[in-house]
This record gives sequence, structure tokens and C-alpha cells, in this order.
Amino acid sequence: MKTAINLKPTIFVIFGGTGDLNMRKLAPALYNLYADGYMPKKYAIIGTSRKTFSDEKFRDVIMDGVNSFSRTGKVKKDKWSTFAENVYYTPVDVSAPKTFEGLKERIEVFQNEFGPETQVVYYLAVAPNLFPMIATCISDYKLAGTEDTCRIVIEKPFGRDLETAKELNQLLTSIFTEKQIYRIDHYLGKETVQNIMAFRFANSFLEPLWNRTYIDHVQISVTEQLGVGDRGGYYEGAGALRDMIQNHLLQLLCLIGMETPINFDADEIRNKKVDVLKAMRAFSPEDIRFSTVRGQYTKGWVEGKEVPGYRHETGVDADSNTETFAAIKFHVDNWRWKGVPFYVRTGKRLFQTSSLIAIQFKDVPHQIFPAGVTEHWQQNRLIISIQPEMSIRLQVQGKRPGLDMVLNPVDMVFDYKGTYDSESPEAYETLLLDVMTGDQTQFMRADQVESAWELLMPVISAWESKKSLSFPNYTADSWGPEDAEALIARDGFHWFKLPLNKD
Repeated sequence: MKTAINLKPTIFVIFGGTGDLNMRKLAPALYNLYADGYMPKKYAIIGTSRKTFSDEKFRDVIMDGVNSFSRTGKVKKDKWSTFAENVYYTPVDVSAPKTFEGLKERIEVFQNEFGPETQVVYYLAVAPNLFPMIATCISDYKLAGTEDTCRIVIEKPFGRDLETAKELNQLLTSIFTEKQIYRIDHYLGKETVQNIMAFRFANSFLEPLWNRTYIDHVQISVTEQLGVGDRGGYYEGAGALRDMIQNHLLQLLCLIGMETPINFDADEIRNKKVDVLKAMRAFSPEDIRFSTVRGQYTKGWVEGKEVPGYRHETGVDADSNTETFAAIKFHVDNWRWKGVPFYVRTGKRLFQTSSLIAIQFKDVPHQIFPAGVTEHWQQNRLIISIQPEMSIRLQVQGKRPGLDMVLNPVDMVFDYKGTYDSESPEAYETLLLDVMTGDQTQFMRADQVESAWELLMPVISAWESKKSLSFPNYTADSWGPEDAEALIARDGFHWFKLPLNKD
């Protein structure tokens, strides 16, 4: 984490203060930032929702969330009591704009107390349909401030398609400047994801190899063992393509595919990411047929327990056409990557929960070893594991100990747990600190969001307009539909899986 020196006084307003996101992620992150010395000397956290709570009651609710979900376990009484003194609650009903008057009065009290440098952060931890209403009320009550005094944080999904994303961008930029808008993707705050840039651009031996001359193909997999659970209603309107690929996975692809930035300036880095999205090959109807796969899970057994199929989950249509699995083959048509396929897949109720990037290098140009020596020959791979383990491993060929010349794959591993004693911060801790310091590097810009939607709209439209007759087409606790294996096998490859235990 960066050293938070001389942070400006901050008022943190959380819309949806009694909601699940605040309980599980935001409140624990803010408490941990305080406990580790990364909060400003002067700060106030104001939770809002339609419920009627006293400050004391809200503090108790927040403490339950921190005790249940913080990476550091239960709160320490002395630290909590000091932290909680700065936690407040103000009821706000978004459907009743007049309730913003009470919020404005409370903000002004702290602004007067903290001084003219005070910054206000609005975090919209609410349903996406409330984003425009809250932003409009912030504007109507003159709470939008300036670039130096106000920021707004928007959770995904940022729009449901290209049209709605543009509408939301137009509304927000009519109220705020782009420098005030933080479109958050928690994946970009994960420690291993942030290390991709460090690994790529701080090591001179990689850049000469990071191109079509030496790289065979790239795989990005984010798989989940869990089903949709109680999110069936939301997931019906999203699906794997919108929920994961449009944001998380395309951002990972941009980190792998981007050109070397001139410096570490936020807009310079985001410019390079946008360049990747704009270089990606548009999908024709034939591409959609042969380069995309969708799936939906049916019932099965997970860790000894029978689980329902997607169409039997709460809030899901009995004849649902929503995909719970998606695999796509992308191409980045520029000098660096021309001809190198990028395979992306994600899904629910799969065999294992894992997030990894596999970069496979081309084989040696001339094989000097006899066939018997290379029985277990494998092309070199660079594996970046984001979860459940955090590691970067380079798979190379080595000689097996003994009198005979026998080669087999060996791993050169950088393992976070084995290398560092300190515990890694949660993604939200990193990103909330970035918001307070004004660092937009890990946040999506308007053109990034729109370019990602523009790329995927032909696939989204095709899948929605044509009902899949094969759903459900994979069993819970499998690796997805057979067509996903065929997608990559046609090019002579197979999906890579880390040999991890399922515990």
C-alpha cells in the first residue's frame, strides 16, 4: 500500500450504508485503513439509507459487519472506539429528494469543522437504477463541489449496454468532471493484478519476449464454484458476459496487452488500456458462431451436497436464456499481438474457484534432444494466479536429477505467502485509499467503459435475440460446456488449470 501522508480531511458518504456491500467490503476496508494508519487525521463516515437509525445504532451495525468480514478478524476495542467516534448516520430516501436537505446540513457541519481543504467522497453502494437519481440530487442540492473538493464512486454494472452506459456517462459528466468520477472495478485492486504492471515494466528481460514473435497465446480464466445464490434476480438481467467479461476480464486483458506507458500517470496508463480495446477485432456473425461459447449449469453435486440448476435458483425464470458461462476468443489487431489469440472464460458452478492468466510461449525453433529425453516436454508458460493463491510462476524445462538426460517441466515460483510476512490488503482498501488520494490509475474512464461495451454488443445482441436450445448444457462441479473445450482445442490448445486442492 502507498503511504498516506498528509491526506486531506475527508467526509465519506455511503449511499446504501446498511446494505450488503458496505457490511462486507466498505466498512471493513475503512476500519482496516484506520487501524493501519491510512486514514486522514480528520474524517467523518456518514452512512445513509431509508431506515431510521441513531448514530449509535448504525455504529453497532457497522461493527457487526467488520467483525464478520474483516480480514483482520474482530475489532480491537480501543481502535474501534476511536474509529466509531467518526461514524455517523443520516436517513436519506432517494425517492424523496427533500431528505437530501438533512444530508447537506450534516456535510456542512463537518466542512466548517474540518476547514476549506475538506473533500467529500460519495460512494454509491446501491442498485444501478438509483445512480442517476442520486447524482441528480447531489447536483440539485449543490453538493457536487469542485475537482479538488468532491469525488463520486460508481460500482459496476456501469450501464447495461452501450446505450445506457453512454446515457449514464453523459449525466455524470454534466454534473462532475471526469477527474471527479471513479468507476470502480474491485478486481483491479487485487494485489496480484496490481503486480502485473510491476512485473511487466520493472523487469527488462520480459519486454523483448512480450509480443507475437514469442507468445503463442494467452488465456484468462475466472471460474467460480458457487452458483448465483440469492442474486438470481440480478443475474437474470446480467449473465456472465455483462457481469464478468465486460469489466473484470477485459481489464485483465488490457493489462496484459497494453503498450509500455511513458510514465505512471493515471491518464497515460488508461490511454494505453483504451488503445488495446480499440485494437480488438470486431465480431462478425461468423465470429460469434465459432469464437464464442455460452453455457448454463444444471443441478449436480458440489462437495457432497446436491445443488440446484440455474433455472431452479430463486428469482430465475424457469425457461431462462441467461448464460452462467461464457468463453470468447479475442484478437488484438496491432503490431505487437497480430495473430495471437486471447482466450477468455468465466462461469459459475464450475469445478474450482480460481482466477488466473496463462501466457504460453512458442516452442523452441529447433529440438536438439532425442524423443525419449523429451517425453514430458511442455512449452514454457508464465502463470499469474490471482486466487485462491497469489503467485507468479514461470514453467520451464529442466533436467531431472540422475545419470540420464531426462527433461521435465519445473516451476520457478514467486509466492506472496512465502516471500512476504505482511498480510496483503483487501482490494477495497487499496481502491478506497486511491479515491482519497485522488489516484485514478485503477479506475475506468468513460471511454474505457464505452469501448468495452462497443466490443461486446454484437455478442450480447446475438445471444439475446437467439434462444439457446441446449440450455442447460453443463453439470454443476464440471469445467463448463464441451463446446468451450472445442473452442480452444480447434487451435491446438487446452484450457490451463493450476493443480490446486479443492479445500
